[in-house]
Amino acid sequence: MNFSFGIISNGENYNYLNKCIASINTQKIKNSEIIIVGSIEKEKIIDNKNINFINFDETIKPGWITKKKNLITENSKFENIVYMHDYLMLHKYWFKGYSRFGNNFEIVMNKMLNPDNTRYRDWTLWPHNDSFVDKVLSDNECLLPYSVTNLTKYMYISGAYWVAKKYVMEEFPLNEDLSWGEGEDVEWSKRVRDKYLFKFNKYSKTQLQKHKNPQFKNISRKQLKIINSKI
Repeated sequence: MNFSFGIISNGENYNYLNKCIASINTQKIKNSEIIIVGSIEKEKIIDNKNINFINFDETIKPGWITKKKNLITENSKFENIVYMHDYLMLHKYWFKGYSRFGNNFEIVMNKMLNPDNTRYRDWTLWPHNDSFVDKVLSDNECLLPYSVTNLTKYMYISGAYWVAKKYVMEEFPLNEDLSWGEGEDVEWSKRVRDKYLFKFNKYSKTQLQKHKNPQFKNISRKQLKIINSKI
């Protein structure tokens, strides 16, 4: 399998960025590349060989991460693209897990954990679908068991991290009218899920270097049973 790793950064935390890069290089993937989009001082990168730096003027539009991610798509040379913020890092067996999972996917997620190993938004329903699902969910109980694979039409992919085929991202680019904090990942998920299924790779995981509140909780068995009875 081949991978283009696209990292977006604003150049404010080189400790995070260097650990992110190191976690990719540790995988020792033969056919891979690293693309970093942001206002980056190259001399602050510990291992800056074989990295495609795409300079980005952060003043054009605050939080313009949709543009950054579309630039990753445009400049990627491999079939599989990993989109990640610089505060994430790959588990040491990430690539072994993907080799085991295989290449049969369009959009795939894996475990995404906080530093304390609690779940972030790695495999989750979206609570505002304008469908019957919204009426069943309560108290933001949206995190699905990793074994549940039949509800992707009601799910969303967190913009913090995901993996997708290049042709999918060319067909469904991020909406550049939206910036960070404006639901750009939700808007993209709702468009792309109408055509492509989300898959889950249980063999790999990524970790956040800082704690982020997922705001979502694990779905209850009762809620899951009701939803499954209606689809």
